[in-house]
Amino acid sequence: MWELSTHYLWWILALLLIAGELLLPGYFLLWIGLAAAAMGVVLWVDPTLGLLAQAILFGLLAFAACVGYARWLRPRLERRAPGGERLNRRAEQLIGQRYELVEPIVNGRGKARVGDGQWLVSGPDLPLGTTVEVVAVEGTTLQVRAAA
Repeated sequence: MWELSTHYLWWILALLLIAGELLLPGYFLLWIGLAAAAMGVVLWVDPTLGLLAQAILFGLLAFAACVGYARWLRPRLERRAPGGERLNRRAEQLIGQRYELVEPIVNGRGKARVGDGQWLVSGPDLPLGTTVEVVAVEGTTLQVRAAA
């Protein structure tokens, strides 16, 4: 009868965990899956490793992979990402930018062209076509002043 070697079982577990990461993203199952793949390599090199030793080594590898990601890789990736600290607050990236009014600001409200869209703006009353500078963001409304 055909016998499945233990290292293949670890590689199958690794594939399942990494596939689980694709279904439930969060970077957690990926690192445990990589630890399972490393266990497959260890058992391919030394197939005499006992079940208890495999369990302990897998636990250590999974812990090391997760800690390595959290303490070493993740901070480096976050520093590289432009605007990563404001990812869910993208409007804050508009502060300091200049745009043209497509609707005059009347009674403190108007609209400015931002890219291919229009944003609500608030600020002092200004005529159509005035260039304004974004000074703050309040929800989805840009606080503006006349550009110098």
